[in-house]
Formats: sequence, structure tokens, C-alpha cells
Amino acid sequence: MPLPAGDTTWPPPYLGPALDSMHTWDTWWSGDPDRLEGLYGGRSGGAPDPKRAQYSTGVVGRIARWWWGTPTAPGERRTKMHVPIAGDLCGGSADLLFSEPPTFTVDDEATQARLDELVDDGMLATLQTAAEVGAALGGVYLRPVYDQDIADRPWVVAEHADRALPEFTWGRLSAVTFWKVVREEDRQVWRWLQRHEPGRVLHGLYQGTKDNLGHPVPLEESDATTGFAQLVDQDGAILTGYDRLDVVYVPNQPTRRWRSVPRLQHLGRSDLDGVEPLMDALDETYSSWMRDIRLGKGRIVVPESYLQSQGPGRGVSWNPDQEAFAGVNVLSRGDGMALTVAQFAIRVQEHRDTAEDLVNQILRSAGYSGQTFGLGGDVAITATEAVAKERRSMTTRGKKVLRWRPELAQLVEALLAVDLHVFGGGIVPQRPTVEFEDSVQEDPLTLANTADVLRRAQAASTDTLVRMAHPEWDDTQVEAEVQRIRIEAGTAVPDPFQAGDIP
Repeated sequence: MPLPAGDTTWPPPYLGPALDSMHTWDTWWSGDPDRLEGLYGGRSGGAPDPKRAQYSTGVVGRIARWWWGTPTAPGERRTKMHVPIAGDLCGGSADLLFSEPPTFTVDDEATQARLDELVDDGMLATLQTAAEVGAALGGVYLRPVYDQDIADRPWVVAEHADRALPEFTWGRLSAVTFWKVVREEDRQVWRWLQRHEPGRVLHGLYQGTKDNLGHPVPLEESDATTGFAQLVDQDGAILTGYDRLDVVYVPNQPTRRWRSVPRLQHLGRSDLDGVEPLMDALDETYSSWMRDIRLGKGRIVVPESYLQSQGPGRGVSWNPDQEAFAGVNVLSRGDGMALTVAQFAIRVQEHRDTAEDLVNQILRSAGYSGQTFGLGGDVAITATEAVAKERRSMTTRGKKVLRWRPELAQLVEALLAVDLHVFGGGIVPQRPTVEFEDSVQEDPLTLANTADVLRRAQAASTDTLVRMAHPEWDDTQVEAEVQRIRIEAGTAVPDPFQAGDIP
């Protein structure tokens, strides 16, 4: 299918519910209080009266019932505090998946050597970023790119789900259109559209308005697209060298909101989906706690006659640290004009218990254990105990790995195909085997004790024990270590068929 002809609403209206939800999740993920107030209408001045709006129906009433939807009273400073637990959730999800780099293996030795060059630390950083973005927005797109002017190899980039128009066939991504605003001037908006189809990428530049795509214009009219004007063919396409779609989509979790909407049912679900009210309540709890601290500051109430004048028009003041005071010529009163100390109680325990319960509920709803995020202390425990305490997080990680593994395999295959198409070489593009490392590693002492028990029980060979103690080693390293152990132990026996001629 070609790119849109133009003069159409953009983004398409059917994508609106998904984009609205992504905007909400992105606002919580950003951790910006100004954006939260803007999202829920909590800015002072133009926001509705919360007292009346709370009884309204529709959007106004729903917004007013959020704590972040309550505007700051005129003349008062904003005292709302935001706890960035949304960022902790999404960052923790990425850490569980890619704290250790996955391994990619292929059969061809030349291809494996080139793949090892392509899969460097930069790719791991991209995958970590993509995993966090996907956890926040419900999914993320990955694709290979190249630029011969800055690198001699292709690399992987992540495309965010709120700037993509996907097309699915039987639950699989069959085409996708990415858009980017490259220029805004005099209420005119220039959008760069890239439509990815099997084997090619179509490029188009459109001049329109904020809500309308407008009409196509030459690629030379924008600095961001002028370099592609000489690369596209008569259809506006660039061949990728890969006969399948060069983009993969990794949904974070199965969707709930749009399961009955055909065009949206294959989009993923954010880790923040459904916990927005709990995060709102957590912010209210911490803000109430800080309010208690502000009101709990000790204050001394003194009679007006105790105040010292600072001169005409400068008011009066009270210095509690002054050691001697001049006599005050006032009439004697029965109350003795005593000083009054005001000290309000700070409800520390009540606020702490409420906040901890809300945090635990947020983590459970998102599919994680509190131990993953440091709740319960930093006491040293074994890997087995860690897995037991983080069972819910490990289950969630396992489900996400099932979605990441096949998409990473296709992504690497596309990366190899693009590398061969653009840079040449003797590689054979093929789908690799993808293995995720364990996120919880046993400590060396535990591994050594386990290996010692197995050795004394004669339940494992030296090769097996070495692989157990060093799971990151390849076959060559293992064989060399086994040979060294046999030589040191005096059990290295030469092969009789290689020792000399046998009569």
C-alpha cells in the first residue's frame, strides 16, 4: 500500500483511545508535576471549582475527583509532592530483562564473527532503553538503520509506540508507518512519514496543520528529509535488502482495554495501566505527610507588647535568641502574659503505613515483588532465596522474555540482511538462537560448595562442574580449564593411540 494521499485527519481517529492512554502513561512516567497538573486540570486559574466539579458527570467530574485535579488555591504556593514510582516500575522492568546482555548464536562462523561485532554495548543500551519505553507505553518498535557517513555497520534504534501507525495480520505486525514532526511554522506542520513494508521503506513529507496531514511536498523542503530525496526510487521507496518486514514490535503485556477493538487489540499494555489511581493516592499521602511536617514546626506565640519595632513602616519582630530584654511598660494582667509554644503532632507512623501499603499494592498490580525494588532491606541472601522472594517479578520477567525472544531473533536477522545489502561481506543472514541470562546469579561460594558436593558424590563430571561454576564460558574455555584441572590433579592420561606406534 502507498503512503496516505493527504488531506486526512492525523493521527487517524481510531488510534485516538490508544494515544490518549499512552499520553497518560507517559505523563506519569515523566515524573513532571507540571505535566500531571496539566493532564488532570489541576492548574490554578482556569481549572473548575473542585467542590462543584466533584459532583459533575463526564470528563470534568472524573478529573476533579483526582487529587492532581485539585487546583492550587489563589495566593498559595503549590505543596503537592510527586513520588516517581512510575519511573521506578519501568526502569525495574528493563533491569530485569537486560541487566545482562542476551546471547545471539548462528551456525555460520563468519556470520557469527560479524554478529559479535554488531551486537556491542551500544545495542545493549538500546535494548535497555527500549524495554523501559515499552514498559511505560505498552510496547516498543525496533528496527535496523545505517548511515555510511558515520559508521561502517548498521545499528538498532527504538521507535516509540505513540508515533507509530501499525497494521497487524493474524496478530503479527505486517506494516507500520512512523511519523515525526520536522517543522512547525505559522500554524503549519511538516510531518515526515516512513512506511515500512516487506522489503522496502516509503518516505513522504507532508505539509498540514496540527490535526490534518495536509498535502505531500517534495522531500527537499525539509532538512531532515532532503538527504533521502536522491535515495528513493520513483515510488518514494528505499529497498532494505530484507525480504520480510525490517521492523519488529514487542508488546509489553497483553492488552485489556482494547481487546475487542480490531485495530487496537494487538497493542500491548503498560505496566502503569490500572495503577494510576493508586499512584495518585500515593502522591496525596506523601504530600499530606509533608504538610504535617510544615505545620508541625514549633512556633512561639508572644504578646504584641513583646515585639520590637523595626522603625516606621518596617513592622515589628521577635528574637527568641536574645538574652536580655528592656523592661516593658504595660499594665499587669492576671494571665501573666506568658509565652505560648505551638507544636503540632506529626503523624509519621500513619503516613508511613499508608504509603507502604499503597506501594505494595502498586507493585502487586503491576506484577512485581517488593524485594525487586529494595523493600525489606538489603540483607545478603542466596540466589535461591532471592528467587523465592522475587517469585512474582521472575514470573513477570519470564512472560516478557517470551515476547522479546522471537522479536529479537527477527530483528537480528534483519540487521544481518541490511549489513550484507549495504556493506557486503561473506556473511549469511539467518535467524539466531537467542538466550537470556539469569537475572539472579549464585555467589561463587555457593557454587563452589555445590560443585564440591557433586564431585564427592561422583554425580557430575569435571566438565559439568566447570560449566556450573563458569556458565558464561564457551566450549574452548571449558575444555582448557578441564585440562588444567586434570594436569594439576595428576589425572591427565595421554591417549594411548596417540602416544606412539602400537604393535
